[in-house]
Amino acid sequence: MSKYLFFKLSLFLLVGFTSMHSQTKESGPVITGYGEVWNIENPDFITDIVKEYKVVFDIMNTSESSDHLNKSIETAARFLNMHAQSGVPIANLKVALVVHNNASKDLLKGSEYKGRYGTDNPNEELIQKLLDAGVEIVLCGQSSVARNVPVSETIDGVELALSAMTALIQLQDNGFQLIKF
Repeated sequence: MSKYLFFKLSLFLLVGFTSMHSQTKESGPVITGYGEVWNIENPDFITDIVKEYKVVFDIMNTSESSDHLNKSIETAARFLNMHAQSGVPIANLKVALVVHNNASKDLLKGSEYKGRYGTDNPNEELIQKLLDAGVEIVLCGQSSVARNVPVSETIDGVELALSAMTALIQLQDNGFQLIKF
């Protein structure tokens, strides 16, 4: 291959790659600093921007490291931001998190978390922003006892349920669609 042809091919690939990846992810407008999403231009499957979206996230896993954000919780921020960025009114976004199993610890207040894990709760700010945005956060009562995470030691606004199973059933009976990752 000639040097000229190699140069043109390399330039073509570089320009194509650069333009393909020039898009950036953005957070907000609902939850700033978390839940960054890509803008999808001209999708074939059109988002219904007048629909009321009622979703419940089943959050049972956590990060392996106590000083890392729980990405499953951040999924709720992504959901809110992506739909608001796409034109769905914030009033049409109803979100709940049902937290149980290993993820229960992620709901602990800063002082409680630091006392147990020796580090600040990396989820505290995100959880507070979710609560401030109207997200309902429900702690499984069974996990609360089994994992020694009393609701009194969780971030203000976290609700206690009999169980994750009960909360998931009731929320789905009230029209919430289950999202489990």
